[in-house]
Amino acid sequence: MAAKLRWRAEERWRAEEVAHLHAGASLPAARTLSVEEFQKTIHELRVHQIELEMQNVELRRVQAELDVSRAHYFDLYDLAPVGYCILSMAGLILEVNLTAVALLGEARSTLVKQPLTRFILKEDQDIYYLHRKRLHESNSPQSCELRLVKKDGTTLWVSLASTPPNASRNPDDLPVSRLVLSDISERKRVELELADLLAKSQRTKPRRRVGPNTEPVKGPIDMS
Repeated sequence: MAAKLRWRAEERWRAEEVAHLHAGASLPAARTLSVEEFQKTIHELRVHQIELEMQNVELRRVQAELDVSRAHYFDLYDLAPVGYCILSMAGLILEVNLTAVALLGEARSTLVKQPLTRFILKEDQDIYYLHRKRLHESNSPQSCELRLVKKDGTTLWVSLASTPPNASRNPDDLPVSRLVLSDISERKRVELELADLLAKSQRTKPRRRVGPNTEPVKGPIDMS
């Protein structure tokens, strides 16, 4: 990159010198001196100035691309309809998106370095333990359903999907696992209501006791 900028700066300097000559412009007094070293210094300073100008242009272009990428990342990651978490090998939260922040019910700054188990309902801790165990032993994606507890004590059902630990996409080259949280509270509510309705219908269904030799009664029954 530096060599390419140097070459481009030299080319631009030569072009400017030719333009000065064609325009009849006089060179600065210092350039009219016959001291070769001084002229060389002037040349080097001008080329360096051009290099810096080109570097600034390149930096502005890269910055603009980074701004676009950052906005795109924000849309895809932070505004996703599901929660994203990055966990350490010990199960500590390293990163979360805005949806995960809403599901866990705390500020993003307070979630970092906290164990995810802190937000899992006590009765569902074993589910998560087995989920993590299978994830590390099989080295393949795993999923489960469990309940989270928010700071205010409210619970919600989530579907939890994890990918195996991987260091290749972690800036610190440390193994991390990625977690996706989906709110399934509404689905669980509907399932519970359907189960209650089914149980009630089973309890209220009339039953007719029939002996082994009993035959269906045919025709009218004479009660006289």
